[in-house]
Amino acid sequence: MPWRLATEFTFDSAHTIVGYDGPCGRLHGHTYRVRLELTSDRLRPSAHVKRHIMVADFKTLKWAKKDVDAGGLDHAYLNDLPELGDDTTAEVIAAYIHRHTMARVRTDLPDGDDGADLKLRVTLWETPDSSCEYWE
Repeated sequence: MPWRLATEFTFDSAHTIVGYDGPCGRLHGHTYRVRLELTSDRLRPSAHVKRHIMVADFKTLKWAKKDVDAGGLDHAYLNDLPELGDDTTAEVIAAYIHRHTMARVRTDLPDGDDGADLKLRVTLWETPDSSCEYWE
């Protein structure tokens, strides 16, 4: 893949790992750090520019950084998200971010482009020294 687009951002959220025998079973929060790496073998337009000059728009990739009231994850109680519910481990959150990021990227694709060449890797840090990677 000739292009790799990467961006990092943080968001603050709270969660409870339901059924966890220990402190993580209680309500607590994190400043999550996210790194997204999107690769492509060609350039495309985006919702903000119609010329074929981008892998994807950084605005599209950084959706999770937005406040929960604006559709992001910042200042969310993650257990309130129906797709997560009681399963709010770093592994499940990374897969959630992957699914929703790819859905947003695909929304920007021009007609007839299935985005089959697009590959996304999500790295989610729950603490400065504990992270999880998810990709398909």
